[in-house]
Amino acid sequence: MRVLLVDDELAVATALADALVRRGVAIDHAQTIEAAEAYLEASDYAAVLLDLGLPDGDGMGLLARMRARGDTRPVLVLTARGAIDARIRGLNAGADEYMVKPFDLDELHARLLAILRRRDGHVGRALQCGALSFAVETRVASVGERVLGLSARETELLELLLRRVGKVVPKRIAEDHLFGLDGDLGSNAIEVYVHRLRKRLDEAATGARIETVRGVGYMLLATPA
Repeated sequence: MRVLLVDDELAVATALADALVRRGVAIDHAQTIEAAEAYLEASDYAAVLLDLGLPDGDGMGLLARMRARGDTRPVLVLTARGAIDARIRGLNAGADEYMVKPFDLDELHARLLAILRRRDGHVGRALQCGALSFAVETRVASVGERVLGLSARETELLELLLRRVGKVVPKRIAEDHLFGLDGDLGSNAIEVYVHRLRKRLDEAATGARIETVRGVGYMLLATPA
């Protein structure tokens, strides 16, 4: 899961990003509305964590523009504005959640997962392909009772492919999802993780396979019985 964090307080943003990365959430960080707009246009984020007091405007304006253009990505507002009327304005403007600083990081992570489950309609369910099952809430992949010991990036890639079973995931989208727009990305980095994940799926007899669509990207399919 890759999330865009929009917050101009560098120390706060760094601490928050570090905490979420340890919980398996990949982060891109924008310090201004202008930068956030560029990130949103360039990448497919699972959600946005949005501070309101930004140097080039109010984050509420960014939220309003997102909703006006039909951008339905979940937005979790993080702000020091704790008054009830401020919360109501945020929710009415299209925020999915509203948390007042300071907040508990475990609660933030739990709320983030909750809004993603609500968005995708996967509450209490798992993503499936062949004999492979992926629990959305715990982000654990398994075949029957056997748990696949995947790395964080292998898990990210698998979830991305599972959410689009039978559809091509463009290589650029996969790169942004795993490494971010500012990631130190080698020329064949994504191929390395595709190869690793493909090997793990084969070894576990998942009945799922990753196909390379040359020049385009990757697709997850169930292996014919």
